[in-house]
Amino acid sequence: MTDTRPAGPSGGAAAHQDAPAALTEEEQRALEQKFDSEVRFRPLSKPVLIVSSTALFVLACFHYYTAGFGILQQTTHRGIHLAFTLGLVFAVFSFSGRVQDEPDPNGPLTPLGLPLWDWAFLVGGIVSAMYVPWVFDTLAMRVGNPSPVDVTMGTILIVTLLEATRRAMGWPLPVIAILFMAYAYFGQSMPGILVHPGASWNSLVNHLYLTSQGIYGTALGVIATYVFHFVLFGVLATRIGLGQLFIDLASALAGRYAGGPAKVSVLSSAMLGSISGSSIANTVTTGSLTIPAMIKIGYKKHFAAAVEAASSTGGQITPPVMGAVAFLMIEYLEVPLTTILTAALVPAFMHFFGVLVQVHMEAKRLGLRGLTREELPDAWRVFKAKWLTIIPLIVLVGILLSGRTPYSAAFWGITACVAVMVLQNVMIRNPVEAARSTAIDIWDGFILGAKYSLSVTVAAALVGVVIGVVTLTGVGFKIVYLVTSTAGGWAESVQHLIPFGIMEVSTLTLLFTLMMTAVVCILMGCGIPTTANYLIMIAIAAPILTSLGVEPIVSHFFVFYYGVLADVTPPVALAAYAAAGIAGANAFKAGNTAFRLSMGKALVPFVFVFSPSLLLVTQGFTWPLFILALSGAMLGITALSAAFSGYLTQPLRAWERALLAVAALLFVAPDLVTTLIAGALCLPVVIRGVVGGGTSAPAAT
Repeated sequence: MTDTRPAGPSGGAAAHQDAPAALTEEEQRALEQKFDSEVRFRPLSKPVLIVSSTALFVLACFHYYTAGFGILQQTTHRGIHLAFTLGLVFAVFSFSGRVQDEPDPNGPLTPLGLPLWDWAFLVGGIVSAMYVPWVFDTLAMRVGNPSPVDVTMGTILIVTLLEATRRAMGWPLPVIAILFMAYAYFGQSMPGILVHPGASWNSLVNHLYLTSQGIYGTALGVIATYVFHFVLFGVLATRIGLGQLFIDLASALAGRYAGGPAKVSVLSSAMLGSISGSSIANTVTTGSLTIPAMIKIGYKKHFAAAVEAASSTGGQITPPVMGAVAFLMIEYLEVPLTTILTAALVPAFMHFFGVLVQVHMEAKRLGLRGLTREELPDAWRVFKAKWLTIIPLIVLVGILLSGRTPYSAAFWGITACVAVMVLQNVMIRNPVEAARSTAIDIWDGFILGAKYSLSVTVAAALVGVVIGVVTLTGVGFKIVYLVTSTAGGWAESVQHLIPFGIMEVSTLTLLFTLMMTAVVCILMGCGIPTTANYLIMIAIAAPILTSLGVEPIVSHFFVFYYGVLADVTPPVALAAYAAAGIAGANAFKAGNTAFRLSMGKALVPFVFVFSPSLLLVTQGFTWPLFILALSGAMLGITALSAAFSGYLTQPLRAWERALLAVAALLFVAPDLVTTLIAGALCLPVVIRGVVGGGTSAPAAT
């Protein structure tokens, strides 16, 4: 592109000639593997590649068939899915967790290219996972009194799960599971309120392996009946070109405005997030195009990386897919999926609104241009050329809104993707080539979709261990007491310091509890993926909020949002680091800026806890309360954006930024009085902007 922007506060066009080139497909894949252990698949010898590819395709076909024609008996369905997954994990993930495996594939200890220990784990995982479905009819006679074979098989499965999760996701989640099991086993040695009678290894294995409270619990069930299908749908939808359609439409709609490529990044990530829940995949896919364009028009490298990372993490909170969490919520909250998707609409909008406002203010402060007409695609031509690709998404959403099961919607969405593949190939190839190309597309898409499900499956199964320990020991109730009593003590200590008594002790207690919960969610999210983080936190943290009167759906959304925030929160901000890799920027600086850009995601959960009407589906919802909360949140995000960027309608002075920062915090409090006070604080800044009096140097980025 040719930079036609005149020299301004950010310098001339020549200052931005070091923008990186767009990444190739191979470079995108390498960058994604570098930062996302879940897709770090190793190269395989030809025999293992053939067998594993066939098994992946069969697994995808199994779920496609059962989604359309009926799920098997619960334990059998989960057992088959887990057995396939464990066998495949030890085939496609190396012991080291790197793409390259250490052993010599031609060495004597690596039959067919796999080390002997991989074969041992592979066989052990398959056999132990299928054992429970195999003996399910007789288990009722001995639950609580497991046989030696039961204990042996359960031990093998637990060890296998620990190793499979370590390979696919790293150490944090296995360490957490081991600590929870140690707590269950050594209960009599625990200090203070945490003490409990303890559980023998036999009783622990019985609870985790032979009941529905552990490994074969709800978490694994949701992955095997809902999540797999939507992962497969996302892969196929991307393969037919839906993701590229979103990127092109975003460019056509938003690229012409100030700081155009950054706004394209926000809009395209929002649309792409509707079919993909992976922050890193979204970052690499859209960022390979938007980050170089942002740098070229004048954004600093770390800011360009941060914009893409903050936008891409929004994919996990964007309906209808929301990663995997939407489907977990419908099981744990026992509400229809439409309720979850409705509740997610406004918070997701607020996140992207917050990023977009800061991007706009940064562009105005630096005097950055939009893209020219020659640099932009034509929206009508783009849609005319690729309108077929949006049909599967329309089918999916339509069936979801009709009230049918999510896996039924996924079945027809996948079927629509296959139909579009056929039409696309028929229109550009002769019948023989079209049939061959379609078969290859389906084969590759099904295999890749199944591959992407492996890590989330083993994580969910291992989280079942954590949840099982919580239900076995009752530690959740003890944590509730510890946190609420601590928060209550803090509230009583500071309540007298607040003027006019505008905050009661109960409100302060809830506020401190939310703050502690948010910190724990972020810390947990730094080491484990969003799905696993959510599952653990709803077992431990959500009951704390519920005990203080927070509605279950609100508490679930709160812990979910703060778990997602970890992807842009240093020191382990993986989405930000991936974006920094594309931009050639300082990774830590990009992470800090991405966290600042994600403030909508950080502020809004507090708003919907104190004003649940923002979620639209909570008890006591009224339109006046919703409008007050929504307008307060939008004004608060705008004020805080201006304070951070140092620009509103003109560069801001230090005292103006301070006023706006205080006003922002008051705006998000869902109360008419605090909203009016916040408006009064903003008034001098707005008046100076309208009158145009005073000048100040542009704020530093």
